[in-house]
Amino acid sequence: MAETTANANSGKQGKSLVIVESPAKARTISKFLGKGYQVEASVGHIRDLPGGAKEMPKKYKKEPWAYLGVNTEQDFTPIYIVPADKKKQVDKLKAALADADSLYLATDEDREGEAISWHLHELLKPKVPVHRLVFHEITREAIQNALNSPREIDDGLVRAQETRRILDRLYGYDVSQLLWKKVGRGLSAGRVQSVAVRLIVQRERERMAFVDATYWDLEAVFKTAAGESLPATLSAVGGRKIPSGKDFDSTNGQLKNPELLQLSESEAADLATRLKESDFEVTSVEVKPFTERPRAPFTTSTMQQEANRKLGMTARRCMQAAQRLYENGYITYMRTDSTTLSTEAVNAARNKVRSEYGEKFLHSSPRVYKSKVKNAQEAHEAIRPAGTDFRLPESVRGELERDQFLLYDLIWKRTIACQMADAQKQRISVVIEGGDATFTASGTSILFEGFLRAYVEGSDDPAKELADKERLLPPVKTEDPLSADSLDPKSHTTQPPARFSEASLTRTLEEKGIGRPSTYASIIETIQNRDYVYKKGNALVPSWTAFSVVRLMEDHFGPLVDYEFTAQMEDYLDSISRNEAEALEYLKKFYFGDESVAEGGESKSIGLKPRLESKVEEIDPRVTAKFLLGVPEDGPHREEVFVRVGKYGPFLEQGERKAPIPDGLAPDELNLAMAMELFEQASKEDQPLGTHPDTGKPIYVKVGRFGPYIQLGENDDEEKKNKSLLKGMSIDDLTLETACQLLSLPRTLGNHPESGEPIEANDGRYGPYIRCEKDTRSLPAGASPLSVTLDEAIALLKQPKTRGRAAPKEPIKVFEQKSPVTDNEVKVLEGRYGPYVTDGETNASTPKGTDPKELKFEDALTLLAERAARAPKKKKKAKKKAAKKKATKKAAKKKTTKKKAAKKKAAKKNTKLKGLPSDE
Repeated sequence: MAETTANANSGKQGKSLVIVESPAKARTISKFLGKGYQVEASVGHIRDLPGGAKEMPKKYKKEPWAYLGVNTEQDFTPIYIVPADKKKQVDKLKAALADADSLYLATDEDREGEAISWHLHELLKPKVPVHRLVFHEITREAIQNALNSPREIDDGLVRAQETRRILDRLYGYDVSQLLWKKVGRGLSAGRVQSVAVRLIVQRERERMAFVDATYWDLEAVFKTAAGESLPATLSAVGGRKIPSGKDFDSTNGQLKNPELLQLSESEAADLATRLKESDFEVTSVEVKPFTERPRAPFTTSTMQQEANRKLGMTARRCMQAAQRLYENGYITYMRTDSTTLSTEAVNAARNKVRSEYGEKFLHSSPRVYKSKVKNAQEAHEAIRPAGTDFRLPESVRGELERDQFLLYDLIWKRTIACQMADAQKQRISVVIEGGDATFTASGTSILFEGFLRAYVEGSDDPAKELADKERLLPPVKTEDPLSADSLDPKSHTTQPPARFSEASLTRTLEEKGIGRPSTYASIIETIQNRDYVYKKGNALVPSWTAFSVVRLMEDHFGPLVDYEFTAQMEDYLDSISRNEAEALEYLKKFYFGDESVAEGGESKSIGLKPRLESKVEEIDPRVTAKFLLGVPEDGPHREEVFVRVGKYGPFLEQGERKAPIPDGLAPDELNLAMAMELFEQASKEDQPLGTHPDTGKPIYVKVGRFGPYIQLGENDDEEKKNKSLLKGMSIDDLTLETACQLLSLPRTLGNHPESGEPIEANDGRYGPYIRCEKDTRSLPAGASPLSVTLDEAIALLKQPKTRGRAAPKEPIKVFEQKSPVTDNEVKVLEGRYGPYVTDGETNASTPKGTDPKELKFEDALTLLAERAARAPKKKKKAKKKAAKKKATKKAAKKKTTKKKAAKKKAAKKNTKLKGLPSDE
């Protein structure tokens, strides 16, 4: 590439230094630059706020605001430090700059990237010309264009990012420390994460308050004169409409409109019997053509949602794959709110439609999409394949890792589809009458596929997605006679609102204007790491700790978790980036408050510091962490039953009675009846099963995280002994004799006739087995270590040891759909540790307490995706090297020891503020 004007006029013949964020991005850009450029990486942020008072420069350590890293007494000046792990990289960049005749800051074009460029400029203090390079894709043409038109660092974007960082630090550190005092250690609060948790808790509250209703109708299959089947559903009887789920009040299960006809099971059965003798005919046929248009190309948010729905990717996995695709030049910048495509991109997409699908599938004119997201900004183009050729997915399959290929394929199809012709469909509604009953049938047919040939959008509601598929009806016309082939009563139960998935939470946050889509992946990960939320299949379930934190925030810091207020905060931060608002004034009002009063007598601002000071004594954790379940109407115990969130987790409380809440039990599943069962179970655990005849110690039956077990001795007995129940054993069948037998394991059966060594029977992590010295054999199905005889054990030991796997068992369940990742069958199998789901490459255990036969395909994909994300990356086999000298081994060992000591010291150093957030 030609040297820039700045380079040519510098008077030097040295290289131009280009700095990007990541080494991968640096390697890709190096391919497109000539010998006159040296490309280095900052490896993310090179400066940041200190993690706590201990990391503060010495001169600030005694300041009252030192723990924040922000001088709240002097215009909220941030104190920046170079983290220890970045000092070596900074020295490397300084050395590279010393030999350069110009500096190009080529970090990403969003606020974070702008801030990194500003920090690099402030830290490196360059004495050569400095230019800011901006490009939204890593291609030769894009980089050349950026070099030809560099710009200055955008002060507005830098101020907006810095204000956001300061605001999040003030909110996160101060409110988090209050949560540590009032709820529990290790918790955190944040400008976006706290609102996200509140959304999830609010949905669970709706589920807990939900009252279901059951109603019946008839599912009929009619036969036409030509013998074709026409399925239909009862819609009215005697002129009274049959209700659907939306016609019931979710708070009491009653019909909103009493004029509707709610059939019982017996009434539906009687109606079916009566209608069998009736004559039926078609009374109405209505055909309505309609058009379906393609969706806009991907933004960060919509990409995450579709990757979750279609590929089972978490937001984090999606963004990791997108980052790699961008850095290696396959897609455009992946942090964007915009749905706009450049003219070149539109033309590239339209050319691909012509070549891959034909002219008739191309829309008549270029489509233009306007963003519906308020303040859409950052990178100013939607996510699309890089360049102007849009390489076919199959042509890059061999170059990409699995996640990267699947995501590229998704982005390619979405981009191409956005310039394709509309899909032409028609909806057919048929009304059938007979006796005094009315039935309706509906179908959808596709007249012209249009964009659907390339791309069909996923859905958060699998049932709706199925309903939207093409459903063909036999040709019928008005007054055609029909015969009832079958009339079957069908029960329906109203369902509570669905829990949030990652996709639906992302969409809701974006719709409400809360946070930035580029941060959603880290937010969702954070609220799971803090144990506010856990996954049940694909659903995000709140913990009781989340309930406690949200109640505290709602009662005492309402504006901080108010959806509208949080969105307004986001708007203000955006206005700072556009140089339309003053950052300092906003920070002052947020932290110190404002004496001006709005209508209603409340302050216009948060006033976080004085509010926190006043709430420390006011907040009673016994109130915020106590949730009423109800009062039993019968039985010996009729006191109020509460869920309490304690230091060691949630538990049930009724007067003096207490009981633990099992792991994985969702809040909406814990009702009064279940609570009473848990109290009963806990009382049994407190009563010993009996006394051991040899030791005289009590034997208790307990239930732990991994199932039931027996305990010999009291809880404070240092020599107490625990033993798990054997597979297939039930607590109800457990006797004192059996418990003593379990505690006697390993059981000596006798000595081997040849070796004279003892033979033992025991139960281990892989099931029951026998052992003689180092020789072991698993006991066959049905055999127990409590009853196996010496002769049986000797016979087993004489058998050859099985090296391979046993004959595979029949699958518990095989799904009809194939894995979108491996294209293999997805099955649920019985394994050594219990049931698990597999796609031929990844195995994932099914959640405890769930029936593997009832596992849904979408949930199976989610389990596999999460397991694949946790799997360690496969390491390439290293070439064998010659043995090193002993001195080298000693040096390596010493280096490893030093690293471990440094890690231990760092962990100890961060203990005080562990868990406090540094961002949203």
